[in-house]
Amino acid sequence: MNGLRGLAWLLALQSIGELISRGLALPFPGPVIGMILLLLALRVPMVREPVAACASFLLSHLSLLFVPVGVGVMTHLGLLSQYGGRMLLVIVGSTAVGLVVTVLVLHLLRDKKDHV
Repeated sequence: MNGLRGLAWLLALQSIGELISRGLALPFPGPVIGMILLLLALRVPMVREPVAACASFLLSHLSLLFVPVGVGVMTHLGLLSQYGGRMLLVIVGSTAVGLVVTVLVLHLLRDKKDHV
């Protein structure tokens, strides 16, 4: 019962975050605002204990969430063998580009901060 209360808190905070995001036309997604609200709400024992029970339950069954992904990979194994090398190249390349852009932006911001 405590776990269901925790799930209700999680869904309520996500919904409130969504309402705030859409109502104020913020550039942040509702679930992100809901997570910030959850972080603030976890200071209250009335919220923390049920959410902890819900989180424990979800974490103990986390492996079940990977079953659909495994079934999808097995179903499309032919596509993976046909395009797997290209997919790997795109994933590695896009990761490298993301890292390089992040480093460049950080260097530019750091250099700008030194000049100010």
